[in-house]
Amino acid sequence: MKEKTKDDLLNKLEFIKNPVIAEFLGFSPEQSFTESDIEKSIITNIQKFLIELGKGYAFVARQLHIHTEKEDYYIDLVFYNYILKCFVLIDLKTSKITHQDIGQMDMYIRMFDELKRGEDDNPTIGIILCSDTDEDIAKYSMLNGSEKLFASKYSLYLPTKEELRAEIESQKAIFNMQQQEKNNK
Repeated sequence: MKEKTKDDLLNKLEFIKNPVIAEFLGFSPEQSFTESDIEKSIITNIQKFLIELGKGYAFVARQLHIHTEKEDYYIDLVFYNYILKCFVLIDLKTSKITHQDIGQMDMYIRMFDELKRGEDDNPTIGIILCSDTDEDIAKYSMLNGSEKLFASKYSLYLPTKEELRAEIESQKAIFNMQQQEKNNK
C-alpha cells in the first residue's frame, strides 16, 4: 500500500477542528479541573466529543497502556479515523503546550506506529489538546519526520464576542505571516 504523503494528510486535516469547543463538558470558566477530570467528562460525553472532533472518528481506548523495556506509558485517548484510515492519539493538557508535551506525543506516535499500527493503516496522528498553544514551541520542538503531530487549543465554553474578535485577529496575523514566508521562499 502506498503511504500517504505529508500534503495528503495535511489536506485531510479538515477532519480535525481547531479549536475544539468543549462547552458540553460542563466546566465553568472559573472552575479548576485536572486532565483526569477533562478525560472523564469526555468519556461521559463521548458522542458530543466525536461530533466536535469532526468526521470519521471512532473511539478506541482510554488510558491505552504501551510499554517500553523499562517504562509504562498511558495514552489519554485513542481514536480511529476511518476517512484518514489512521489512529489518532490525543493527549490532554490543562496548561499551555511545552516542548516536553511535544516530545512525549512524538514518542507515543512512534511507539504506537511500531507496536499497534496495522499494515493497511496510514501513519498515526497525534493531537495535543491544551488550553493554549504556542506555534514557535510546536515548530522548534518537533523532530524532522514528525509532521503528524498537532497542537489544538480547546475552549471549555463559547467565547465572548470580544474574545472571538481577538482570536480572529490573531489567526489572521498568523495566516498573513505564513503567506509572507511562503512568498519569500
